[in-house]
Amino acid sequence: MTFDLRTIYAMTAVACMVLGLLQGAAYFTGRFERWLAWWSASNILVGIGSFCIALRGMAPDFITVHLGNVMTIAGCVLLAAAMRIFVGRTVNLSRCCLLIAILSMPLVFVFDGPGESLERLAYGSVIYCLLDLAVAREAYRLARDEKLHSAKLAVGLFVLTAAVFASRSVMAGTGILGDGNLFSSSNAVHAWMALSAMVFLMLRSMVIMLMAAERTGAQLKAAAHCDPLTGVLNRSGLVRSFASLSSKPVAALVVDIDYFKQLNDTHGHAMGDEVLRAFASSAAREIHAGDLIARYGGDEFVIVLKERSLEQAVEAAEHIRLAFTASLGRLNQPLSVLPTLSIGAAAEASGAADLEALLHKADQALYARKRQGRNGVDAFRDNILAA
Repeated sequence: MTFDLRTIYAMTAVACMVLGLLQGAAYFTGRFERWLAWWSASNILVGIGSFCIALRGMAPDFITVHLGNVMTIAGCVLLAAAMRIFVGRTVNLSRCCLLIAILSMPLVFVFDGPGESLERLAYGSVIYCLLDLAVAREAYRLARDEKLHSAKLAVGLFVLTAAVFASRSVMAGTGILGDGNLFSSSNAVHAWMALSAMVFLMLRSMVIMLMAAERTGAQLKAAAHCDPLTGVLNRSGLVRSFASLSSKPVAALVVDIDYFKQLNDTHGHAMGDEVLRAFASSAAREIHAGDLIARYGGDEFVIVLKERSLEQAVEAAEHIRLAFTASLGRLNQPLSVLPTLSIGAAAEASGAADLEALLHKADQALYARKRQGRNGVDAFRDNILAA
């Protein structure tokens, strides 16, 4: 069955409006963030615009030319806004409305005559191309920052549709798309391009759902390996991350917060949680990129230092201990029980390090430190503990 251009516009209108309504229904379940509401509105507006354009010659120009093109541009602007929100950037509704008004002015006041279809087509295609490139740019940021494979697919799809719109603008400007009668039966090139655009439109709407699913999966996976209170790794996360380290020299610190039980009993668990967060943030500032920090128990933490000797690990532990003391002074409430840090350090100079064996050595150093009065750093050296 052969579809003419009017039929393709009508099919696009129905597909976009149905898709937009389904996305809107999904958003109102409360399981999605507001980017889906913007994406839903985008599809509905594009659907309304396509339906108005499909009525060309059957309804007044105000509907088929002005309203149809303005709704389509509005839908494409909201599409770019939806992707921006999805990435985590801010969007101002009033600015979006202003942008829609500015982009629509030439279609309403300049290329508004019945014989200027090709001019409107060329101008609109340029706008759609630029907006698709803006969406591709946001998707690229998502692929780069969150390592989402589906975002790379989105980049490819939006760049491809931008190329289609750019080609359509050139064809309209050079007269390849006909004599200006939009629904001429001989306009086969335009019909094929419109059909391709409809297919890509559906694919693009699917790929953002893939991105949402992939991001949710990544967040759940990260949550399974992170401590919810402090934001650092938990025990399973440490084991998983340690396994991916190379066999280069590695050191480990086992850190225990002294007098933590007395602190909880005196100031309450809320203050205890504040102290735990204070340690995690102060320690994170003192270690290097690629090092690991994990909450291993209630008030016990493990820090893995890549490519560090035992002497360097002891030096890092001292910096962490001093940074933690300084962070306590920035708490809102003065403490009658002042926690300190007891730290045991161990290192594996060569070969593949075994986490359990490394932590066992660091534990022995930690126990030695506690026997000597806490608040300090001890290092494990060939079964001899040295301060």
